[in-house]
Amino acid sequence: MASSAAAAAATVMLGGKGSALSPAAVYAFSLGLAAPGIDPSAHKSLSTRAPSPQETPARLAAALAALAPAESRAAAAVLLNKLVLTSSDSASALVTAATVARLADSLDLAAALPLASRDEAAVAAATAPVAVALAALIDCCAAPLARVADGLCAKDEADVAADIKVLVFGSKLVGAAGGVPAAATFAKVPALNGIFRQAVRALHVLVRIELNAPVKLGKRDAGETGEGKEEALVVLATQLARAVQALSKLSIARARLCAESIADAELREKLTGGVSVDDLKGMLDNVLIDSDAVSVLKGVYNHLLKFRDFLAWEAAVAMAVIEADSSIEKPQAAVENEAASVTEKPLAGGDKAKGDKKSKKKKTLGKGTSAVLMLLRDHVTNGSTVAAMNSASVAEWATSLSLLFDPKCPGLESLVEKVKEIVESNEVRRLPKIPKGTRDFGKEQMAIRERAFSIITSVFKMHGATALDTPVFELRETLMGKYGEDSKLIYDLADQGGELCSLRYDLTVPFARYVAMNSISALKRYQIAKVYRRDNPSKGRYREFYQCDFDIAGVYEPMEPDFEVIKVLTELLNQLDIGTYEIKLNHRKLLDGMLEICGVPPQKFRTVCSSIDKLDKQTFEQVKKELVDEKGISNETADEIGNLVKTRGPPLEVLMELRKEGSKFMNNVGSVAALNELEILFKALDKANAISKITFDLSLARGLDYYTGVIYEAVFKGAAQVGSIAAGGRYDNLVGMFSGKQIPAVGVSLGIERVFAIMEQQEKERNEKIRPTETEVLVSILGKDLTLAAELVSELWNAGIKAEFKLTTRVANHIKYALQSSIPWMVLVGESELQKGTVKLKDVEANQEEEVDRKDFVRELKKRLSKS
Repeated sequence: MASSAAAAAATVMLGGKGSALSPAAVYAFSLGLAAPGIDPSAHKSLSTRAPSPQETPARLAAALAALAPAESRAAAAVLLNKLVLTSSDSASALVTAATVARLADSLDLAAALPLASRDEAAVAAATAPVAVALAALIDCCAAPLARVADGLCAKDEADVAADIKVLVFGSKLVGAAGGVPAAATFAKVPALNGIFRQAVRALHVLVRIELNAPVKLGKRDAGETGEGKEEALVVLATQLARAVQALSKLSIARARLCAESIADAELREKLTGGVSVDDLKGMLDNVLIDSDAVSVLKGVYNHLLKFRDFLAWEAAVAMAVIEADSSIEKPQAAVENEAASVTEKPLAGGDKAKGDKKSKKKKTLGKGTSAVLMLLRDHVTNGSTVAAMNSASVAEWATSLSLLFDPKCPGLESLVEKVKEIVESNEVRRLPKIPKGTRDFGKEQMAIRERAFSIITSVFKMHGATALDTPVFELRETLMGKYGEDSKLIYDLADQGGELCSLRYDLTVPFARYVAMNSISALKRYQIAKVYRRDNPSKGRYREFYQCDFDIAGVYEPMEPDFEVIKVLTELLNQLDIGTYEIKLNHRKLLDGMLEICGVPPQKFRTVCSSIDKLDKQTFEQVKKELVDEKGISNETADEIGNLVKTRGPPLEVLMELRKEGSKFMNNVGSVAALNELEILFKALDKANAISKITFDLSLARGLDYYTGVIYEAVFKGAAQVGSIAAGGRYDNLVGMFSGKQIPAVGVSLGIERVFAIMEQQEKERNEKIRPTETEVLVSILGKDLTLAAELVSELWNAGIKAEFKLTTRVANHIKYALQSSIPWMVLVGESELQKGTVKLKDVEANQEEEVDRKDFVRELKKRLSKS
């Protein structure tokens, strides 16, 4: 073994099923605190063949000379793990038991050379074991520093600020002194510490992958030199080094600010000069100036260790300032507090001794700060009383704390866990909040929502639609390229090392994917589910919201499904009884024909449509500016578009206008086809008494790329400004984008959140109380007899009556609850009723009571409920 310490150290098994080599294990190997062991299952895959010495890979040979013994042990552990993993992963990989044994016994990279087979040499070349080992050491030392530097958790800038707020909660010192320089220094903490966290996390992810990914011999990895891996690690390590540089400067500045508050001039001078920013000059440049990856990584590692010293010095100075300031109340252990409470007991009778003056109220530290301070103080003093303060003792504290911040110190885990406990306990008691663009639905809102969903579902079912449900997230490739410029609003999920996924943007694309995946030729379906858009939240516009979709896929007669979908939309809005609305309608082919007439190049049709689609929110002058300045449309073309998009009105009248003699649309093939289809549609809607709510509007563009035919959008015309409440159209090519087989489809999506907003506003205006429950009877037991309540209410439930029960001696509380919940009937049972074998039935609204036999009360209630 590498040392006697290693021989007595814990064994870390390599090569076992599900096992993984961690940066902490590499660090332990480097210090001789752990010894490697090879899992028996991995031994079976090793070759017993005689060694065939190979030439050491050039990059590995060059790195060996620069390694210290601890770094060599770390690199040997990395290479050992890679050889075992590769042997277990590939039956054809020739990894000898002799090489593995030499590495495991010595944990010395040089002692394992030369390697015994060509495959071993290929693994050593491809894995860059020295660079990976150094990066693992950096990762292991950086992770705890990211925690103790500000307060934990793999979160970033906003969370650093929140964690610090928890730590200083209750402090009377925050903002009390220091002025502008102090404020400026501490204001940098969230941003810089957040960047440090990000850099630590990014390096950690790559290191874990490089430590535990086997080499695929015979494929691409077999010829690798590891140079690409080294460069990737260097990029992330240097990003970390720059963050460390900034944090080091910040730590020194904070230490000086603390020291400036010490009254003792001599001590103040020595503490402010304890560390200097000069120590940092040139450090980062020296790290980055050398192009050799191993040298860079060694430099970053040393840079990190220097930061550890700075952080320890800052903590020591801060502790010294607190200990030296008699106006600050010091945190005390439980025993000290108990002793203090005994000595400070008031005199007999509760009177103070004569001459006692009211003691001056001391400043208090934050609750989190006090807990951390006690841990640090116990560590540097071994639990003894703090001696007289001088620069030598502060220097000793700094040395002790620097050792505490070393991952091998057992006290570091206690410190990190304590900080974690403080942060997660959330002593600030700040109220939680929900993300922007989301909302909670309370009982009243849920009552409205359930009523709306019931109406919507009944309309869908009346037209023969079947229900469908799809996953809330889809493969990213399924969603991308379907929404035009709105694709930027898709919520991408973090890569968890598997498939790249995104939250669904709508229900139409998942429906098309479902039809294509299952080779369906015809389907009429509805779906009510949540969708997600990374949009700017506003009134009636959310990032998480329900859509209620009705779609018809398959080949039908012209405008047959289009008519039914629009008819469904009018029925939905009529039955929801939300008030006046308008359905704006256009045709994508007509829109394309209009753009062609105006001289817009075909390749710009979709992007120009996205601009036109904004006319419901912006003036034409604003849209024109976007068309000209951003999309390269000439002023003349933009003005011609502006003249045509003003065309709107009753469908049949506008249709006649566009088809009259001399109309430019009649000379465009696509426009003529669109107008012929619209004639069929409008006549069908007219016969179905649904055309009065529809406006033919040439400004309607619908920015989504997949629309190919009729498009429509419903807009609420009442007082509540909620914008579009439903939209849809024909999409003949979307299914084919997934399967290659074209299945035409048409559908509509109701934006139910905006409908909810309208319905809620209507309820407020009517001043009507919303019943959150459907309870018909309240069983009121005037006492605490749960057994009696269970017997009575179960009879009601068994009879299909919606009932609740309540136990309290006060009749008023029962009646109050029934009134608040709008429960129409009560069953009252007290002592007198029990003795007589009766119950009282109370009509809550009429405030009338009637006594009936206990055995008949269910039948009597059924009679009364059937009448109401």
